[in-house]
Amino acid sequence: MKYIDEYRDAVAAKKLVEAIRSTTTRPWNIMEVCGGQTHAILRFALDEMLPGRITLIHGPGCPVCVTPIEIIDKAIAIASLPEVIFCSFGDMLRVPGSEKDLLTVKSEGGRVRVVYSPMDAVALAGKNPDREVVFFAIGFETTAPANAMAVVQASKLGLDNFSVLVAHVLVPPAIRAVLSSPENLVQGFLAAGHVCTITGIDQYRPIAEEFGVPIVATGFEPLDILQGVLMCVRQLEEGRADVEIQYTRSVRPEGNPAARKTIEEVFEPVPRKWRGIGEIPMSGLALREKYAKYDAAGRFSVEGITADEPAECIAGEVLQGRRKPHECPAFGTRCTPDRPLGAPMVSSEGACAAYYRYRRKCSGRACPACRRK
Repeated sequence: MKYIDEYRDAVAAKKLVEAIRSTTTRPWNIMEVCGGQTHAILRFALDEMLPGRITLIHGPGCPVCVTPIEIIDKAIAIASLPEVIFCSFGDMLRVPGSEKDLLTVKSEGGRVRVVYSPMDAVALAGKNPDREVVFFAIGFETTAPANAMAVVQASKLGLDNFSVLVAHVLVPPAIRAVLSSPENLVQGFLAAGHVCTITGIDQYRPIAEEFGVPIVATGFEPLDILQGVLMCVRQLEEGRADVEIQYTRSVRPEGNPAARKTIEEVFEPVPRKWRGIGEIPMSGLALREKYAKYDAAGRFSVEGITADEPAECIAGEVLQGRRKPHECPAFGTRCTPDRPLGAPMVSSEGACAAYYRYRRKCSGRACPACRRK
């Protein structure tokens, strides 16, 4: 049995930091993709422990954060209907839409429920045949298998009053979009270990080869992240661009074949808009034709809803690693967890929320903005 304290051991962390220091001979920019990794980095000040030549850049790895405002508006429109019970994970309730959020809809009398599993929504549909039950299906590849299974189960049970508002996004196209940007500074990636638990690592190999960047599937505890950085730096120093697994206690090269099969049965890749970034080709999932009747956007005719991102919010630049949260003029003043301008300040994995909780002021040496001065 492995306990969490083993991955937070200070002595082991110092040894890893020293190994990184002795390996590094030049500056390197490494992006951690997952918001959970970002929170661990800020909470344990891992970026401040690293040698000054290593810069950690926060990536677009928070599914709540990258959900565009127009999908939030679609969710609000559906949740406001009197015949609907709208089910969602808790983080999504406070993500601002154009005029309000789902929590406001609930306060106004809407039947908005926080659930812990999409199967909870399926159960609600079975118990409430006179209501339309809609589940807000968001997330990366990690949550896609359970959401796909909910659709399959609803189909088996003949629940015609169940549907899903799909906002799934995929990690590899996002990494490709970051690397394809003319403003890109990223030279290596710490990929999200829980995503790779589902997908495996093969889909990252063409990206590593095409762009010449190492990608390391990494966990979420301090020792995981430091070891992932060390593995990435070693590749960079040796001129290699391989896909490696640090998170070996969870990730296998082939991933989870059964979960992948379920995803492929229910969903197909489609272009998807990302908050503050725009459309990324084939970066989302949509229901296949076989399950199209469970598509809430079509059932409630909200496909035509569009919305612009608030000009004051720099979420897109934060999600692409171009700016740190405390570089935003609204950070901590006009934008707080109680009154957020954008999703990164709301989500438990959002970079802005991490900075607000753990580092409200610039940390000097660890801040890329300061290093550029």
